[in-house]
Amino acid sequence: MGKILENLHRTLGLGLVLAIIVAVLRHPDYLATEAYWAGIMRWVHVFFGILWIGLLYYFNFVQIPTMPKIPAELKPAVGKHIAPAALFFFRWAALLTVVFGILTAGANRYIVEALSFQSGFATIGIGMWLALIMAANVWFVIWPNQKKALGIVEATADQKTAAARLAMLASRTNTMLSIPMLYCMVMQKMG
Repeated sequence: MGKILENLHRTLGLGLVLAIIVAVLRHPDYLATEAYWAGIMRWVHVFFGILWIGLLYYFNFVQIPTMPKIPAELKPAVGKHIAPAALFFFRWAALLTVVFGILTAGANRYIVEALSFQSGFATIGIGMWLALIMAANVWFVIWPNQKKALGIVEATADQKTAAARLAMLASRTNTMLSIPMLYCMVMQKMG
């Protein structure tokens, strides 16, 4: 078991196998239904949402406040190795959260009603629009500016400083928006 858990891909694969076993044992007659596959889309949506928001909170609760305390000689380890890897999963988790959220809304036949705030779907619609704004922020503000700040693309020292600040403010904006977004996602059954 130790060899499996030492490797992230094997760990995730084992988790998926265990989920399949639970599905087959708990819902054998339900597996071929449309509702089951809509639930699978929701499950994948939630998985990527946890990854996305978890990394958003890591950046805002841990990395940003801790960076000023890190000795200068250790900062390149974060900027050249940890942050780029975390940003890779962050931006792709944002995209996949949105994709599977839209697929879930489509499979459950409420996408138009939610996005247009129709009665009974306004709360989930607000959550969806907040998530879309946040995902756009990730891809079109945070990531381009982080590439400058981290030296992934050419930028002067002043441009790096300005880009780091803009990326941080956009990330803080997403942290702020995540609170009402999560409320809307959890409370959507209330209308």
